Amino acid sequence: MNTKSVIKKLKLDDAGFDKIQNSVKKAESRTSGEIAVCLTAESSDYSIWEFFAALFVSLVCFGIMLFFASKINYMIESQTWVNKPGYLAAVYGGSVFLVFFIFFWLFNIPVFDRLIIPSAYKSKMISRKAFSAFAETGVYCTERHNGILIFVSYLERQVRIIADKGISDKISNDMWQLIADGLVSELKKGNCVDGFCDAVEKCGVLLSEHFPIEKDDVNELPDGLLIMDN
Repeated sequence: MNTKSVIKKLKLDDAGFDKIQNSVKKAESRTSGEIAVCLTAESSDYSIWEFFAALFVSLVCFGIMLFFASKINYMIESQTWVNKPGYLAAVYGGSVFLVFFIFFWLFNIPVFDRLIIPSAYKSKMISRKAFSAFAETGVYCTERHNGILIFVSYLERQVRIIADKGISDKISNDMWQLIADGLVSELKKGNCVDGFCDAVEKCGVLLSEHFPIEKDDVNELPDGLLIMDN
């Protein structure tokens, strides 16, 4: 899955990007905290799982064909003048390869991809990607260590909100999880832009309670939705 297809599926246009950016600016106008919002198409290409899933199906197909070897052999004989040993091997090999190719393609479709990838592995990859985004966006190095990252991985339909040390010392992770769950719910309904804006607003309210705006406050991070490549 690539970034362009995700943007299209989420119906993100220039107006949507602007609305999210304005939402971040508004939230940060009440707090010295920093809010970064990041979206990625998927947290891993998961090709190894797609490969082994397709291989498993093709081997199952091979096993089933073995039970019908005599019938398959009869079909070959009825279609050819001479049934050479290589014909049967070619039919089996070609069938297995075709099944592998078809299912490898199917398992690259998001709805099937999500089914074959173990939940624990997906969670691990998302967390790894989220922390990578946390570093790449510079959230980890704000002056007061009071930045948060709202990270969305589209393929897995999961959200991570990572708070820097200055915030995590004062605000429970449970609060961030509630906001993340709300964003997931809105994304599943197709309310992408409103879901992002609502999450940003709620984060801003929490931050303003513990990190009110200060006179010398400087905007240290870019506002708006950042698209992270796979």
